[in-house]
Order: sequence, then structure tokens, then C-alpha cells
Amino acid sequence: MEQYRIDFESMEWEEPAEGVRFKAYEQDGRKLRLVEFAKEFVEADWCCKGHIGYILEGEIEIDFDGDVITFGPGDGLFIPAGEEHKHIGRVLTDKVKAILVEDI
Repeated sequence: MEQYRIDFESMEWEEPAEGVRFKAYEQDGRKLRLVEFAKEFVEADWCCKGHIGYILEGEIEIDFDGDVITFGPGDGLFIPAGEEHKHIGRVLTDKVKAILVEDI
């Protein structure tokens, strides 16, 4: 039954940009990520990808083209893909840790 369990502890961190790192599992066109954003993380541009997730620790402010929402521990998020849902985040605490599910 281990095929249903994802062991993030045994995975190496990937660091695609300054201030962000993640561990990811991909299957059947979906990706599950354990993500950490540091305070110095700056998104280069608006994101139009969809995300479903849960904030484990820290606080992040997400700007939806002028509408700003703050997410903290225990908050879920459901952001549909598309230009009409474009968003950009800003880390408010030293670190934000989240679980994100995304289509690939």
C-alpha cells in the first residue's frame, strides 16, 4: 500500500529561484508540492496557473489584480487557471510553508 503514500522526508529540495524551494511528486497529469517561500521571494510576473492548496505555516498576501487576500496557517486556497484569475504573492512572515496541487 506504499504506492499511496508520498514520503516528502526522503525527497531532496529543489530550488528553482531565490527564496523558494519545493519537493514534488507527479502522477497522472498532477503535481503535489511541499513548498517553502522565504521573505525575500519575489515573483517576476503575474501567475496565471491554477493552484489548490493549504497553508501550513506563515502568512502570504496574494494580489488578484487589485484585490488582496492574506492567507495564513489553516487556510485553504483554490485559484482557477486563467488570465482572469492572475495573481502575484508576497510573503509577509520569515517563511511560508504550503501544500499545493497543480495540473501539469
